[in-house]
Amino acid sequence: MKLLVIEDETDLAKSITGYLADYACETAATYAEALEKVETYEYDCILLDIMLPGGDGIKILEAFKALNRQDGVIIISARNSLDDKVKGLKTGADDYLAKPFHLSELAARIHSVIRRKNFSNTDVIVQQELKVDLLSKKVTVHGYEIPLTKSEFDLLLYLMGNKNRVISKSALAEHLSGDIADMLDSHSFVYAHIKNLRKKLGEAGYGNYLKNVYGTGYRWED
Repeated sequence: MKLLVIEDETDLAKSITGYLADYACETAATYAEALEKVETYEYDCILLDIMLPGGDGIKILEAFKALNRQDGVIIISARNSLDDKVKGLKTGADDYLAKPFHLSELAARIHSVIRRKNFSNTDVIVQQELKVDLLSKKVTVHGYEIPLTKSEFDLLLYLMGNKNRVISKSALAEHLSGDIADMLDSHSFVYAHIKNLRKKLGEAGYGNYLKNVYGTGYRWED
C-alpha cells in the first residue's frame, strides 16, 4: 500500500513515515511538490496538510478531485475550526484529523479509508478458496497460510483492489517503487514479484485469478 504524506513540518513527517513503515510512504513539503506528485502518481491514501509553503492545501484537493481520482484523502491540520472541516470534507476529503494527534489514531483512520475505498469496508477479503486478512496481513489458500514478502502482499492487495481492471506494468512498478519507478531501467522486478506471487499461490491451489494481458499488463479476475 502506498501513501503520500504532504507535510511541511519535517519532524512530524519523519514521525508519520517511521510509524507507518508497513506502508510505502512518499513525502512532499511544499505546495508545488505536492501538486506535482498528486497529478503524476496514484496513492492508496494521501495525508494532506492544508497549510503549506507556497499555497493552500485545499487547492491541491480541488485539483486532485478535478482529475476524478479516487485515492483516499485525510486532511491533517492545526486548523481545527468547524468551517475548515466542513470545507475540506465538502471538497472531497474522506476524513479530517486535527493536530496534535496520536499516530495510532492516524494509522487506524488510514486503514479505515483504504478498507472502505478498496475493499467494501471489510477487514477480510474472501475469494473462493483465497482469504486475505488486512489486519494480520495473513493470506491463506484452502485454510493454509501462504508466506508472502511485503512486496508480494502489497502486490496482491493492489491487484485485488483493482479487480477486473487491466493494470499496466508501469503502474505496478510505480505502486511497488513509488516515484523512483521512472528512474529504473526496466520492470524486471515487477516480473519477478508477479512470478513469485503466482508460484506461491499456485502451489497452494488457488483458482488462477491472476491473468496476463498480452503486451499490456495483468488483470485479477473474480
